[in-house]
Amino acid sequence: MATPESITNVETLEDVLSQPTEGVIETLGRLKGDIIVLGVAGKMGPTLARMARRASEAAGVRRRVIGVARFSEARQQTELQAHGVETIRCDLLDEAAVAALPDAPNVVFMAGMKFGSTGQEALTWAMNCHLPAIVSKRYPRSRIVAFSTGNIYGLVPVAGGGSLETDAPNPLGDYAMSCLGRERIFEHFSRRLGIPMAMIRLNYACELRYGVLVDVARRVWAGETVDCAMGHLNTIWQTDANAMTLQAFDHVATPPRLLNVTGPEVLNVRDMATRFGALMNKHVAFSGSEAPTALLANATLAQRLFGPPRVSVEQMLRWIADWVMRGGTSLGKPTHFESRDGKF
Repeated sequence: MATPESITNVETLEDVLSQPTEGVIETLGRLKGDIIVLGVAGKMGPTLARMARRASEAAGVRRRVIGVARFSEARQQTELQAHGVETIRCDLLDEAAVAALPDAPNVVFMAGMKFGSTGQEALTWAMNCHLPAIVSKRYPRSRIVAFSTGNIYGLVPVAGGGSLETDAPNPLGDYAMSCLGRERIFEHFSRRLGIPMAMIRLNYACELRYGVLVDVARRVWAGETVDCAMGHLNTIWQTDANAMTLQAFDHVATPPRLLNVTGPEVLNVRDMATRFGALMNKHVAFSGSEAPTALLANATLAQRLFGPPRVSVEQMLRWIADWVMRGGTSLGKPTHFESRDGKF
């Protein structure tokens, strides 16, 4: 994978984020049948769908890659189609509409609700728990790779190096509890109907317009105080997260295979902010002190299966600092990674 020194525009960024690794090309070369991506219009969906399209072409495999969403922004639908991804407008909570979706032996489930969940708890649970039942009943003969979150583990001691897939969940708040509910519903149908699945417990995919490191960088650049109470984190470059997700089709199982997907390091927020200050020539102001616990996952298993992330933390820091100083666009969606009460 080519690694540019600088990413100066959205077109280049999305090309980098959708560039398939050799591992993805090999997986999609072996995989049989079409791929449908449910909830494709989110932060990661467009570049994941484009990566699936590019990897299939590189592997010489003819398949449909279909992206499904409400597409509240028509631009996303047009851009996906321009890159060879078929699109279907659909409210996934509409069971009749889901029943009318095309068959596909490979499903990537990306739909869910996080931001705005506080105050809309009922809709959050419907999206995160009811929808998996609809999808499982619609695609009982497919392989399903579904997104989950490391938030289901709850706050764990920083010194422990992060939660393992074998650790008991301890979710805090409606969002995390409903995400564990999502996993339980998928597991139920996996066992009952024999659907091979993988659950991607993702901790903070990052690109230049969105992510934990972007939140920190923008505060440093604006001269705002950086809160250190949630003093540690994991993150992974979005290209690597996309690649590991698609490679998970090689590892689906019944009951579902659980996979933590994040970077190998436990990062210190104070250190990250200090590094941004050096790159941006900015003084950094801090508040609070690091708590002994944080939302952390150990991704040793995923790295054993897929290899380490291709993009290093230092590369992310340099790209993000350069992007922010250039006035690069933002998705306008803060991660709220500093939340310690489970409210989003």
